[in-house]
Amino acid sequence: MSEVNIAKRKEKCENCTKQCNKKQSEDGANSNQESEEVNGQGNEGSQLLLSACLSCDGCLSDEDTLKISQQGLEEVERVLALNKKCDASKHKVLVASVCPQSLPFFAVKFGVDIAEAAHKLCGFLKHIGVQYVFDTTLAAGFSILESQKEFIQRYRRRHHDSHALPMFTSSCPGWIRYSERVLGSLVTPHICTARSPQQIMGCLVKDYFSKQQKLSPEKLYHVVVAPCFDKKLEAVREEFYNSMLETRDVDCVLTSGQIYYLMEQRKVSVEELDSVPLDQVLGDGGDVALVRHDGRGSEGFLEHVFKHAAKELFGVDVQEITYKTLRNRDFQEVTLERDGETLLQFAAVYGFRNIQTLVHRMRKGRVPYQLVEVLSCPGGCLSGRGQAESEGGAGRLDKALVNQMEEIYSSLPVRLPEFNPTLHTLYQDWLEGQDSSQARKLLHTEYRDKSHGHAQPPHMQW
Repeated sequence: MSEVNIAKRKEKCENCTKQCNKKQSEDGANSNQESEEVNGQGNEGSQLLLSACLSCDGCLSDEDTLKISQQGLEEVERVLALNKKCDASKHKVLVASVCPQSLPFFAVKFGVDIAEAAHKLCGFLKHIGVQYVFDTTLAAGFSILESQKEFIQRYRRRHHDSHALPMFTSSCPGWIRYSERVLGSLVTPHICTARSPQQIMGCLVKDYFSKQQKLSPEKLYHVVVAPCFDKKLEAVREEFYNSMLETRDVDCVLTSGQIYYLMEQRKVSVEELDSVPLDQVLGDGGDVALVRHDGRGSEGFLEHVFKHAAKELFGVDVQEITYKTLRNRDFQEVTLERDGETLLQFAAVYGFRNIQTLVHRMRKGRVPYQLVEVLSCPGGCLSGRGQAESEGGAGRLDKALVNQMEEIYSSLPVRLPEFNPTLHTLYQDWLEGQDSSQARKLLHTEYRDKSHGHAQPPHMQW
């Protein structure tokens, strides 16, 4: 992360709040009082404050900093350099997986449409020594389908399981970090267990694809291109590490901005790059058109689960979803009503300030939702600080860039994962069926209370 101006990011990050440790000496008693109210704990836990949820540079421990230092361009270049030497025993097959939310960034930077941007990016990655380049939309399809299935199960047991609802989405590592380290048992039992698209892609590459290539997983070096710095810390979670083979599902996460910086470093112009089609996990020939899932700039978990639940639970076909804006554009509700009765009520909560509002309501027992899609970046994944930060830094968004990316992303056609034949093939050939123990093992994980045992307040009612 040497290209990131860490000093500026520490100075001011839009996601951080006045509860941050750095500012307590300035804010005094009022800051301490407010942080205790939000955390639901006294002075004993005052070192773990609201800002600890995020993986921004100003809030990382020494251990976190060390882990992130291994998630940089230098590490990827080290692997590429080893591959150029004669010692074949140290050679790695490099595989890159590109998040669909990163592609609009390159489309804007390259001045081309999103399909051509994907091909140019693929051309650059293969030019520097990456052998395979995939799109993670397939993995996101797995994550959505598993989230849909889990929501239906949770909804049906809601009357005898107090932790069943609401269900919180699990694809955002900033939100997960906050939940585990600050909220603890208040929230962790409610988090959907489906792995994020990034980590499912990691399983696809290190388990399925490695077997197809007749390679041991540790012989693959898997790089993910993502819009968000937090994804680096997700990649190094202990449950995604195979201690026997000493390999991770995702070896390194590079942000879109880091890849673009690498292109500038190497003085590579867009015009001289070859347009190379993305590879396919199943190895089928021919280029496949890029698609996206429902939702504005993210993976659309809320919209997919909402439509699926409406049909599965109430026999209602929802074609278009209408959002009701509450506090702001990043705090919205979606409701399914029939004959004056509210059947489903979901919410999309983006940005840390809105998450704080949600937390306050949770502690007061005022959360009416069955599902909440939570993302720590205001505006969703397209606004990730790994690609949308303005050149001035300091946590400020480049709003013009974000608007362009949103327009480009929305131009992609929507494809429901239910109708993706590749997913159905992989469920059978790779996972031994949709409800198999293998599917449960590779597509799900668990989230733990790491908040040092602060229990859920007894008055809390969902």
